[in-house]
Amino acid sequence: MEILDKLSQIWKEIDYPFIINDDQELKFSQITSVPSLDLRSIKPGDVVAIIGDFNPLSILTLLQLIELNTIVVPLTTETESQHEYFFESALVDVVIRNRSVTRRTHNHNHLLLDSLRSKEHAGLILFSTGSTGRPKAILHDLTLFFQRYETPRPTLRTLSFLLFDHIGGLNTLFHTLFNKGTIISSPTRTVDSVLKTCEKFDIEVLPTTPTFLRLILLSGAVPDRIPQCLKVITYGTERMDQHTLSTLCRSLPWVDFRQTFGMSELGILRVKSVSRDSLYMKIGGEGIETKVEDNILWIKSETKMLGYLNADSPFINGWFNTKDIVDEQNRTFRIIGRNTDTINVGGLKFMPSEVENLALAYPGIKFATVIAKNNPLTGQHAEMLIEIDPSKSTFSTSEFKQYLNDRLPQHMMPRRIRLESAQIGHRYKKLNSLSE
Repeated sequence: MEILDKLSQIWKEIDYPFIINDDQELKFSQITSVPSLDLRSIKPGDVVAIIGDFNPLSILTLLQLIELNTIVVPLTTETESQHEYFFESALVDVVIRNRSVTRRTHNHNHLLLDSLRSKEHAGLILFSTGSTGRPKAILHDLTLFFQRYETPRPTLRTLSFLLFDHIGGLNTLFHTLFNKGTIISSPTRTVDSVLKTCEKFDIEVLPTTPTFLRLILLSGAVPDRIPQCLKVITYGTERMDQHTLSTLCRSLPWVDFRQTFGMSELGILRVKSVSRDSLYMKIGGEGIETKVEDNILWIKSETKMLGYLNADSPFINGWFNTKDIVDEQNRTFRIIGRNTDTINVGGLKFMPSEVENLALAYPGIKFATVIAKNNPLTGQHAEMLIEIDPSKSTFSTSEFKQYLNDRLPQHMMPRRIRLESAQIGHRYKKLNSLSE
């Protein structure tokens, strides 16, 4: 795949940088001046794991590996404890870590990998988050994956918040490269660092998560510390609650909030929010079909993965069950939760999000998590974990319980409410778990 030549033509005679990292600016015409790795031992068709981030060396190496028609497995240091599992599941031949290139030996083959090699196409392997079992190795044909970037689209100065091993992070990178934009990295992914970076470099687009947006809201930075240069904030990778979105929209009238939706198995989907303060969205674009069966969203995509390397194919006649329960209105969808999250109390079913949304609208609640617990009488009951905003010293648990009791039917009332710090993963997503 001649990706470097294609990008060189796109960036021909353009004088501004495509990446700003650690205050260092790099124009695309300068990318070949980055001290590169010795990749001569790597052959077309090799499965190559690269542990990196959005810095010049990692980006150059990624593009060179695609140029060599290898099958790339982008990873980050944050998942290091899982790397050996990733290497085995993806049948990795070569590992690139820091500036070392190390070959691994194994005697395994896979029909999907062999088929991709026979076409002499570059590939991409991503891993699911593993929330329902071990992470799955997702194989894409990059020839299909890159089709969405063939139509030029407007691009803005964008912060690289989502990670190097995430389909959203890679989409930010490739969208920027194919549309002559600039991507800027923040030294750390904290509220203070991200906002300072946005102001310093006139960031126009901040792609992030609902959990991080709630952290920004609760930090006291809204609205005074939100730079006026920000034009668009996109949010995805987990469900957003209406209270947080509505509060942000009222406080930041100059920012366009846009929901994103996608799954590593399906490639990048085009999504359009009905309005900046609405959780309903249109999902579509060329080669995308949607349907709803039993309130669950199914999607068919022409740029879907080739399959899993360590699990059976999930497709039924080309359709993929997202397992997302949705509310549908006029062919727009609002994600309510996952079908695996449904709580059944004596035959009465409800979603945790219905209780969580109510809790998040209560003053002093920072995060709320509701899960099902086994119950010998009713089958299940709900329990809740809440994290209190430390600045709210007047919070009363008994008044909060009364607030819920006045608004919820009895089967939805949490049987136990615990005050704990919410668990937030390295991707800035809230982890839905309660310890025993």
